[in-house]
Amino acid sequence: MEPVLVRLHLIMILVTRLNGEEFTINALYIEKVQMLPDTTITLTNGKKLFVRETQHEVIEKTIAFYQRIGLSNVKVKMEGSSDE
Repeated sequence: MEPVLVRLHLIMILVTRLNGEEFTINALYIEKVQMLPDTTITLTNGKKLFVRETQHEVIEKTIAFYQRIGLSNVKVKMEGSSDE
């Protein structure tokens, strides 16, 4: 991996568009992740991103991101859970 990409992965998560293009997003801006049936990431600004990764993979990458930046005790709310 190139040095710039290594640094980006410290502050962002890598995901893949449905057309195969990889890109990074800042996980702090993720509001929710759904399977509709494609995995849909909704950002806090309302923008929707459609990715190849499963909902579980995006959540795992997000948790790893939070751990890298020192927010390891952050709870991730799963869609449809009873925790409101």
